Amino acid sequence: MTTERSLVLVKPDGFARGLTGEVIRRIERKGYRLVALRILTPTREMLGQHYAEHAEKPFFGELVDFMSSGPVTAIVIEGNQCIAGFRSLAGTTDPTKAAPGTIRGDLGRDWGQGSTENVVHGSDSPESAAREMAIWFPDL
Repeated sequence: MTTERSLVLVKPDGFARGLTGEVIRRIERKGYRLVALRILTPTREMLGQHYAEHAEKPFFGELVDFMSSGPVTAIVIEGNQCIAGFRSLAGTTDPTKAAPGTIRGDLGRDWGQGSTENVVHGSDSPESAAREMAIWFPDL
């Protein structure tokens, strides 16, 4: 078994709708351990680092605008294969297509603002997790 850590973000839409507790409940019910948690409104600089691989894509500006629009709950989770496990728990990126029972399938919907408003983010690989955790939790 592979114990690993991952970054989970409850995005501004999820935070504004009061879904942080529900997201944490699902993480803990899955059996993952919370290692760190903080609430903050990310800076554009921080988000530029986080989404660096998307910097040249047409949606980058809109994504940074959205993610800096309000508070975010940043969480580090730990557990066996928690990166893949949380991504499965979160569901597909498009909340309209996400399966029922997933966070995005149950709690997300298309608000007409683009699919970036999909409640949560989860790291997609051990390398991304390490890079993202260093941005959001530099003292960890």
